[in-house]
Amino acid sequence: MINQTVQEKDGQVESKAVLQVRNLTVTYDTKAGALDTVRDISLKINAGEIYGLVGESGSGKSTLARAIVRYLPANGRIKSGNVLLSDMDLMKLPAKEMRRIWGARITMVHQDPGAAVNPSMPIGEQIAEVARVHLKLSKSEARSKAAEILTKVRMPDPQSVMKRYAHQLSGGMLQRVLIATAMVTNPQLIIMDEPTTALDVTTEAVILDLIHELMKDFNTAILYITHNLGVVARICDRVGVMYAGELMEEGTIQQVFKNKLHPYTRGLLGCVPHIKASKREVNLSSIPGFIPRPDQLPGGCIFAPRCSLAEEACRISRPSRVEAEAEHLTACRRWEELKGDPGLLMDSQKSREGSERKEGPVVLEARNIKKYFSVSGGLSSFWQRGPSIVKAVDDISIRVRGGFTMGIVGESGCGKTTFARCITGLDEASSGEIILEGQRLPNSLSKRLPKELKKIQMVFQNPDASLNPQHPVGESVARPMALLHNLSKKEVQERLRELFKAVNLPEDYIHRLPHELSGGEKQRVAIARAFAADPSLMVCDEPIASLDVSVQAAIMNMLVQLQESKGTSYLFISHDLAAVRYLSDWIAVVYLGRLWEVGSAEDVFMPPYHPYTEALLSAIPIPDPDVRQERIRLLGSVPSAVNIPTGCRFHTRCPRKLGKICEEQEPSWQDVNESHSICCHIPLDELRVLQG
Repeated sequence: MINQTVQEKDGQVESKAVLQVRNLTVTYDTKAGALDTVRDISLKINAGEIYGLVGESGSGKSTLARAIVRYLPANGRIKSGNVLLSDMDLMKLPAKEMRRIWGARITMVHQDPGAAVNPSMPIGEQIAEVARVHLKLSKSEARSKAAEILTKVRMPDPQSVMKRYAHQLSGGMLQRVLIATAMVTNPQLIIMDEPTTALDVTTEAVILDLIHELMKDFNTAILYITHNLGVVARICDRVGVMYAGELMEEGTIQQVFKNKLHPYTRGLLGCVPHIKASKREVNLSSIPGFIPRPDQLPGGCIFAPRCSLAEEACRISRPSRVEAEAEHLTACRRWEELKGDPGLLMDSQKSREGSERKEGPVVLEARNIKKYFSVSGGLSSFWQRGPSIVKAVDDISIRVRGGFTMGIVGESGCGKTTFARCITGLDEASSGEIILEGQRLPNSLSKRLPKELKKIQMVFQNPDASLNPQHPVGESVARPMALLHNLSKKEVQERLRELFKAVNLPEDYIHRLPHELSGGEKQRVAIARAFAADPSLMVCDEPIASLDVSVQAAIMNMLVQLQESKGTSYLFISHDLAAVRYLSDWIAVVYLGRLWEVGSAEDVFMPPYHPYTEALLSAIPIPDPDVRQERIRLLGSVPSAVNIPTGCRFHTRCPRKLGKICEEQEPSWQDVNESHSICCHIPLDELRVLQG
């Protein structure tokens, strides 16, 4: 067996380091010369340990992972340092031997499972191939091994899944396939690079539980790369905080999260909205500025230009890493002050002033919106008469008031985005009424007048969807003004400068192309483009999902400020419930095309809540290792919108199902109070007792 990583010492069992990285520096050869992108990194991971590596995009996390397995691009090289796998120096192995290491002793789980799975091979064959190549098993033995490992990752009906292709599996099932493929050789080390970022909160919770259990069962070491600090607090044993190619702080989860000894660590944690935080009460902290490029590193401490604690000495000399306590290291020269004042720099809960809740008139009223799709073809067409009907949105009604935010939450595939597209007219609703500021809008976008078009704008998850890659971003922002407001060129330029100032972008960014901007900067441009039309309602579909926590905080603060100054209403769609809680005044919970709970943000996050809402809340990863959450996990995937379950459509996954009444009868709405309603068979008093 490969994992012989436990040895006897003085009569006690001691865990041996599986991975040791010693003073590793990675260099890229560029037109500007050799650039050190990762500098002097040292860390170790023991057997049965999960080591979290966090930091903003551009910190060097993925570069470090690639260097560890010697999988750098052609212009990348290890300048100095060592990487030991147990007692084997990977830097000294020939390329042929490293290929034997990949997949056998070191495996990877990537962020996008769809891109990592072969679409033309059955799932079982892909896993079996790894077993044949690395474990030298026969075809029948490899297939048995594949079925066994799929069972261990709790794949529903593994024998059936082995015969399917990637496009026939959900995102959560595909991620299980990747984990099974990584575990089939019983590796010593697994590198996981943002493995749950693309998943909704309930699926993420199940996958995290699975990772934690498998790691203990297999005694594997895991390097877990992420920017989600809540995930790190939930499953990791130790954590390293990386910035601009260097480790700023390292220690156990308890040490780093509860006794933060570097301003960058405090800044990252301050960016995360607390689950009970509201935009009306607090401002999120955000880290000013950006990570420096490798060819523009400052002298002294590399974090000094963004650090509010920086002194002249910080800008002159580079601080060394010091061990503040056993296994707790920091690269800040003022760590003793931070240790003596745990609240220093932690201003994420800074109170807001002048933010009273003012209820405006109803801006949007959506009545009984339905969106059905006809799907024909496929194997079912041989025995089924006519096309299948997908009930993506099935009778949803909401109201949004002026200057308010309606948050919409639910798992992937529940109909959130389709509903939003129906409101904007990008998808034509099959039936229902959309009333904006008292006027009914045509369901079809092509039938809406210019004055109606400008009143509803949309911000997408991917800002590139809003920006022409061949035109300066200023042109993309100016176009709605020219088309919908009929302004002169001079007026457009004046308005353009105002908008870029409003979204905190320098004026010279107007002339830049999209590829010259970071993800957060492009999202700011997309928001400026949406505001260019002076909308009454802005639909935000996962606008912060792909951004770092520091950029997320800045974008959310900006959305709050713009809403207060312009009075715009938001329809905010996200699977990040902490962000929804912070930004929203009202929240609607959607499952399988229907509303199941709606109410003020305060009420929806307090019991009693619908069992589906309860499961969503229990799955939120909270960045505090001391918090103990009740674990409610939803089994299986969201049912098909073609074959919707009878009765309560949530009963197939509901952990609190009563029995036949849930299976046979649709539930009715119950009013908790005048601003909170739940659609469930369980009496409210009983829900209060169960959830209290």
